[in-house]
Amino acid sequence: MVAKLEGVSKLYKVGDQEIMALQPTTMSIQEGELLLIIGPSGSGKTTLLSLLGCVIYPSTGNLWVDGQEVGKLNERQLARLRLHTIGFVFQNFNLLAPLSAEDNVMMPLRLQGLSGGEVRTRTEEALSMVGMLDRRRSLPKQLSGGQQQRIAIARALVTNPKLILCDEPTASLDKDSMGVVMEELRDLADNGKSVCVVTHDPRLKAYAHRIVEVNNGVVSPLDDF
Repeated sequence: MVAKLEGVSKLYKVGDQEIMALQPTTMSIQEGELLLIIGPSGSGKTTLLSLLGCVIYPSTGNLWVDGQEVGKLNERQLARLRLHTIGFVFQNFNLLAPLSAEDNVMMPLRLQGLSGGEVRTRTEEALSMVGMLDRRRSLPKQLSGGQQQRIAIARALVTNPKLILCDEPTASLDKDSMGVVMEELRDLADNGKSVCVVTHDPRLKAYAHRIVEVNNGVVSPLDDF
């Protein structure tokens, strides 16, 4: 088990209003699974992903990621947990435009303070894993959307995280690129990673080991897929 939620909710205060973005939720994230989190825009699925990513604290309940209780960690400890345990893949890739593909992938390792030799070795391995070693010198603008997303996956992988969180990773891609990216993510899960993918696209169901649906902040399992 990589992550566990027990009665976790998230409440936001906007002026005099209180908005319950996520109702009390109990669930776990296992090693070696691709968990699809589906639901319409504004349903609470990104809030759930943000909680798992230790970007926000729960309002109620207990959340553990890699055995650590998130509510008891300070900001510095949360940042360390994110850097060493969690890999993030975003809809718009979030690659740094002036940097090559290789330098983008190296960035998390440099933040970890690793030696130059280890940084280069692990970056090469991550690029090879997603089939992008031959484009290591390319700038993001020289790559297709699908290629940029594969570089983003390599950047998420390079720290060898236990948990990979993907927020609409295929929304900016055409059908062929979507298939390539989802096959990459499914392969990572089949080889032991925990992969959570937030989406509103029902075509991604075919790649999931398990699916939960989020509606109006309520998380429920979806068994008929």
